[in-house]
Amino acid sequence: MLTTLELRWFNHGKLPLEVDSWFTADCPGKLLGAPAERPEDREDWYLYVPSCEYLNVKLRHGNLEIKWRKTQLGVWRFDNGWQGKVEQWLKWTGEDLEQQSFIPVDTADKKPWVGVRKIRKQRQHQGISCEITQLSISQDTWWTFAFEMPCDQANSINSFNDVLSQISQTYQGPELSVENSCAYPGWLSLLT
Repeated sequence: MLTTLELRWFNHGKLPLEVDSWFTADCPGKLLGAPAERPEDREDWYLYVPSCEYLNVKLRHGNLEIKWRKTQLGVWRFDNGWQGKVEQWLKWTGEDLEQQSFIPVDTADKKPWVGVRKIRKQRQHQGISCEITQLSISQDTWWTFAFEMPCDQANSINSFNDVLSQISQTYQGPELSVENSCAYPGWLSLLT
């Protein structure tokens, strides 16, 4: 079981060019994957549980991932105007060692399972993963910007805050507000 600190925003529409350019060229940290490589392109399946923003169940690369929100750490504000909800999550991954699907194929396209196509770029900076992802769901387009850090040290919260403050000072793009800040279960509840 892994404990993480997370902050995420969702925005409707296509990923703005200035955000993509900033993330690729100017965002602090190491860009994961060679620059010539294409971003990761995959489809994840989420179990939609109405009115339940503290539980995230998804199928990813044939594995079952379950995340449980342990704590809401409130709204954090950064110097450049970023505002978002920081949360602590517990994450468990069940590997499909027999290479069989965790859900039957004939139920994959039916509610309550929701398919989300993702085109994702990632960076790593001082132990924190940073990602921008273009999302497609039910012929609708969104993009998300997120940070995640394993929370296994006494000073994890301070480290998370410090690194996000550094990154926020370089950000070039539209406002990231608390109204758009939530985890995947909260975002899915907006769409259904």
